[in-house]
Amino acid sequence: MSEGYTDVPAAESSHSQGQCCKPIRETLSRVGDKWSLLIISILSETPLRFNELRRRIDGISQRMLTRTLRELERDGLVTRTVTPTTPPSVEYALNDLGRSLMEPVKALIVWIMTNHPQISKSQQKFDKRNK
Repeated sequence: MSEGYTDVPAAESSHSQGQCCKPIRETLSRVGDKWSLLIISILSETPLRFNELRRRIDGISQRMLTRTLRELERDGLVTRTVTPTTPPSVEYALNDLGRSLMEPVKALIVWIMTNHPQISKSQQKFDKRNK
């Protein structure tokens, strides 16, 4: 890896490199998808019921929200609490592992906000050059 990332274990063979990359690839595919980080960031503020969460996320379908919440629950980042009322009330919240993800997520958001003007200029320059 690049300088500054010396705490990542060095792989000794291509086989062990593949084993090292698999958990990274799997985790990044979960937290780096279109909806997961947005859901995690919204739930970092407060636990929410499904419909309230859906109202806060512009453009997400009920199916996609359900699917993403199930995956986040499966990965141990979100807890789902069912209250036996009529109809049952279901609330989603970040658990300790999910909250521990907020520090790197916030750092990524700061990086994006800091560098977005430069990224935007580069995209415009690239698009103009490749027309």
